Amino acid sequence: MVPWLWFWAPQIHLPLSGSLAQNIEPNTTWFSDLIKPPAGDARIEEKAFAVASYGKQLGQITDVLLELARHAEFTSPEAAQSLESLRRIQGSIEAIKETEHEASAARLVSEVNAARQRGGPRYADLVEQLRPLLAEPEPAPARARTRRQRA
Repeated sequence: MVPWLWFWAPQIHLPLSGSLAQNIEPNTTWFSDLIKPPAGDARIEEKAFAVASYGKQLGQITDVLLELARHAEFTSPEAAQSLESLRRIQGSIEAIKETEHEASAARLVSEVNAARQRGGPRYADLVEQLRPLLAEPEPAPARARTRRQRA
């Protein structure tokens, strides 16, 4: 092909033979893709997240807000509706947490039972590793509230 006639050269693409261009730019958002660079200082966000995750922060804010709202009277129907929506959201999140914890416990029991059926020295090692963990007193959860206390 003559170089000065390049603009007349046809580009033929057979099936499954499209452009081979590929974005090889590395992902350098080590913290999170959710926080875009213009949103704030990534180092500060990462340090704040190390102290308490966004879910933890929002959970505590929600707890305080709902406790304060329990003693307040709202004249605006929009505020009352938003409060009810916040209560539903909190209830849904608590249900998700409980479901996930139950599923995690069920997986753990299933795996220990499978190891028991296999038996052998590996199961004995597993028992020795788990025994001290199960003998320790249960750590106090950050939110020591039962469902009855929330109601």
